[in-house]
Amino acid sequence: MAVSAQFQQFALDQLSAVRPVRARRMFGGVGYYAGELFFAIADNDTIYFKVDASTRPGFEREGMKPFQPFGPGTPPMSGYFELPPRLHEDSDELAQWMHAAIAVAARAPAARQAPRRAKARRKAPASAKPRRKS
Repeated sequence: MAVSAQFQQFALDQLSAVRPVRARRMFGGVGYYAGELFFAIADNDTIYFKVDASTRPGFEREGMKPFQPFGPGTPPMSGYFELPPRLHEDSDELAQWMHAAIAVAARAPAARQAPRRAKARRKAPASAKPRRKS
């Protein structure tokens, strides 16, 4: 996975024009978050949006392929599909696809678990806190 600094900034600018987004480097690629929702990944200067059974057909109709983190000929990560390049020139349609990807991320089981885990960390029992030495 590799993403050039220029592409990372280009993608962040485009996605942030739709709604606030943050980027996080991961394994040479970049993950994109809307709030706490991980909805996109970039690899080899290509953006992939999170998909499910309701959104995947739109990507397939466009001839887009699933993300293959280990390269051609390896098993795909079918939960993410390449964003059609034409959307880089159509901000209104990009916004529709992006909102759909964020909605998929919000429906994902991991997204429903994240708030519970964060809440559990905030309410750690007193016995879990380190004791001070006197």
